[in-house]
Amino acid sequence: MANLRILKKEIDYRLEELVFDCDMAIYFQPNKEKEIFALMQEGVELRNDLYTKANNPTEPHNASLVRKYYAALRVEMVDAFGKLFEKLSEINK
Repeated sequence: MANLRILKKEIDYRLEELVFDCDMAIYFQPNKEKEIFALMQEGVELRNDLYTKANNPTEPHNASLVRKYYAALRVEMVDAFGKLFEKLSEINK
């Protein structure tokens, strides 16, 4: 990870994409609004959790461990948002 600021922007970008897709799903399926809104709330909670983890690395004075920490955080972010998008797909079936 080149920069903590870039990581945070990517987290926000993925949340924006999830919220946009949820808005579109609500527009086309208003009867599933509560399920989709709950998924949006999950996304916001995930974003807040990832921000907390990004701001508090485990070993801030060891550069090698910090790089590994942020690499693992990036993988966690991709997996977690991927699961939320899969949930949205299941709701839209």
